[in-house]
Amino acid sequence: MKKTLTISAAAIAAAIALAGCSTGSGSGSSETNSMPGMNHGSSGMMSSSPAPATSAAAAGFNDADTMFAQMMIPHHAQAVEMSDVMLKKQNIPAAVTDLATKIKAAQGPEIEKMTGWLQSWGKPTQAPTEMASSHSMEGMMGEDDMARLEAAQGTEAAKLFLTQMIAHHEGAVMMAKTETTGGKNADAVQLSKDIVSAQETEIQEMKDLLATL
Repeated sequence: MKKTLTISAAAIAAAIALAGCSTGSGSGSSETNSMPGMNHGSSGMMSSSPAPATSAAAAGFNDADTMFAQMMIPHHAQAVEMSDVMLKKQNIPAAVTDLATKIKAAQGPEIEKMTGWLQSWGKPTQAPTEMASSHSMEGMMGEDDMARLEAAQGTEAAKLFLTQMIAHHEGAVMMAKTETTGGKNADAVQLSKDIVSAQETEIQEMKDLLATL
């Protein structure tokens, strides 16, 4: 289920503020290709500055690490945006709102972490249009998908959210597995493994929830 990348203008502005609107001149092994990233955004981010890059700043990295962070940031940001949409609705099953809260709590800090890495590596936190067109963002929702989620209410909204988020998570797992096999930076590779583990568990949880609605 391939979807086109669509994030609201307000979400883009929020995430740009999160990223600090700057790139650092950090250390790390230099690569020939800077993989600028796609516009990324999310609503409801509580922190205004990226988390410290810790050991990732001093460790070596390659193009796969750069692309992983640049692509996963907007992917995570849309998951946070979708979760925010659900958390504003009334009459949503508690298990679904709990899941949305958990997704937002996990992916928000991961966006900050990846933003910090890119800045420390001296890489753009936003990607070029050419990369956006040549690399499929698996599982991303399009404008119509987001509009449907905004409009849906009650059980219909819960079912739609779960269906969309399953596809969204499946896309993230595919992207993370690519990093696991091709990445060089130990912290980035570990995050990719963590994403696969956490999101595969959540995919099964969402499928189980969907069967009860």
